[in-house]
Amino acid sequence: MDDDLTFDGPDAPEGDAFFDPPEDLSGGAVGDAIYLRPLDNPEAELTHGRNWLVLYRSNSVDGEVIAVSGIIALPHDRPTDPAGYPLVTWAHGTVGVCHLCAPSRDTVDRGAHLMNKYPQPLLNHFLDQGWAVAMTDYEGLGVTGRRHPYLLGRSEAYGVLDIVETTRRLFPEVISPKFAIVGHSQGGQAALFSAHHAKDRVEGLVGVAAVAPANHPKAIVRAGALVPTFGDGGFAFTPLFLSGAIIGDTTIGVDNVLSNKARGVWPDVLSMCRADLSKDESWGGVRGIEQFRKTLPGAQPAYSFPGNPNDDQQRFVDQLELMNPNVEIDVPIRISQSADDVRVKAETTEVDLLGIKIIIPGVDVLANEELVATNTDNKPLYVRYPKGDVQIPNPDPGDLGAHFATLTHDRDDLTGWVGDRFRD
Repeated sequence: MDDDLTFDGPDAPEGDAFFDPPEDLSGGAVGDAIYLRPLDNPEAELTHGRNWLVLYRSNSVDGEVIAVSGIIALPHDRPTDPAGYPLVTWAHGTVGVCHLCAPSRDTVDRGAHLMNKYPQPLLNHFLDQGWAVAMTDYEGLGVTGRRHPYLLGRSEAYGVLDIVETTRRLFPEVISPKFAIVGHSQGGQAALFSAHHAKDRVEGLVGVAAVAPANHPKAIVRAGALVPTFGDGGFAFTPLFLSGAIIGDTTIGVDNVLSNKARGVWPDVLSMCRADLSKDESWGGVRGIEQFRKTLPGAQPAYSFPGNPNDDQQRFVDQLELMNPNVEIDVPIRISQSADDVRVKAETTEVDLLGIKIIIPGVDVLANEELVATNTDNKPLYVRYPKGDVQIPNPDPGDLGAHFATLTHDRDDLTGWVGDRFRD
């Protein structure tokens, strides 16, 4: 089928120059391909199909026309359905906000490598069903010169949805009008936001599936801010949250949000992937109560945010509130979650830190309460795997746990549900 593909755009640059977009992106529409070439990165390749690296036009969170990178994979065999391959647009999990952490730029020595490799068997399984797969890197990942707006729903949605149009325009004879959105972790949150924005962006969405979707970051940051010990690398998410927030609200001043110690390692977010941010010499060496600037000297508890945030910290909190994926969706919704997941938890957690009780809602609340109340005529299907159900590999590469093992455990049921949506 490679001979069937014709691309009228300029020849794609070789090597990493592919990720340097032209200065002038006018003269094309959102979803148009800018560059296209066969994927030559074996670490990023889906081995059960034919892969292309693509640079396409999209929008930033503030509406600017930008370039976004990604991968398009088609099955080896021609489509059996006259309408063409149904398309899954995949939303990937947290890797960082630095452009080098993107799935399409993955290398074995990069901090995001294990996170980028783990979903590939699931995506190969989708190809085996005769479905095409489109994989955005998201805004600011992959393409040089930008930073990823972590967990900003509109930004993620543009990347996830616009690559659908790109795939259709590049392969008009073999791509079905039907597509589904599937995502994991950050990508589960992105999938829900993408389904929310789809009606105004692209036609043909038949369903959305979110595996262990990120949720309620405000409560997570509140609790983390009061932990008097080191967080075993867990506070590495703080610079990611803040990176997204200050793109969502450019008036947020980092110096007024972070403590002196945290400001010392803040620049790491521009060059390190999430796993490397967890190292002791970076955010892994910052205690929870050391993350944020005190508003009142000597305040009790020792760290006053979020009990008494300054103006910049409050704007940060406001952005965190907007990142929770409780949104209106007008297509079938499926959410799957393991009770053994310690990264994105199913149940609500109540913690008592420095005498302050904080409730951290989990996926149970998002799926069973919030999305149900927001979508009264479109109740989500919530698949909750009980404790001990999801088998974690032994040894567990990278200590990824049930959070990633759920992708394997859920594969067949998830595939069946998506297939039913394509057949409806």
